[in-house]
Amino acid sequence: MTSRVWVKFFLTTLLVGGITTGIVGFIVRWDEFEHLFVNFEWLEILSVLFWLIGVGLIFSIISQMGFFAYLTIHRFGLGIFKSHKLWNGVQVILILFVLFDLVYFRYKGFADSGDSMLPYFGLAAVILIVGLIVAFMKVKTTNKVSFIPALFFMIVATTIEWVPVLRVNEESWIWLMVFPLLVCNAYQLLILPKLNKESAAQRVRLQANKSSN
Repeated sequence: MTSRVWVKFFLTTLLVGGITTGIVGFIVRWDEFEHLFVNFEWLEILSVLFWLIGVGLIFSIISQMGFFAYLTIHRFGLGIFKSHKLWNGVQVILILFVLFDLVYFRYKGFADSGDSMLPYFGLAAVILIVGLIVAFMKVKTTNKVSFIPALFFMIVATTIEWVPVLRVNEESWIWLMVFPLLVCNAYQLLILPKLNKESAAQRVRLQANKSSN
């Protein structure tokens, strides 16, 4: 990826994270902000919006760090196992383990005595459903081989990025963080092939210009 395309990638992902968090923040924390709209306190609304966008930029940076770490791990995994099928099998095991952790360990860590485990399936279900949708979209834009890696990234990487808030277990923050992470991760995963083609085209143009000179 050329530096120009990388900067474009970085900035657009920042924008996606900021806008998503700005929207999601007012939805998931509506109880806190409803009075601002009822009383038409526009300065306060703008203040909160800018704060949410700032938080979203942080979420976006976390997402981008996770994405580039995933690309490194993916290449490392292929190098170790020497086979897409074997590496995909390892990724499936890790996906199942992470989904199990999202349910069982959160239940053991935060549930009161006598609480049902059923509500703790919600977070895992959201991550799984979004991950499957994005993975199917990735297959349509690339090939079938990309399904498991895309699902792995959307589930495992998102959960790892999400860990600081999961440990606190504050519901509003859990949802405030996960949706921007999912959107940013999906955006990066789906836009990467297009940006790689754009980078390749730029290299061809640069080489042609050098040759002409």
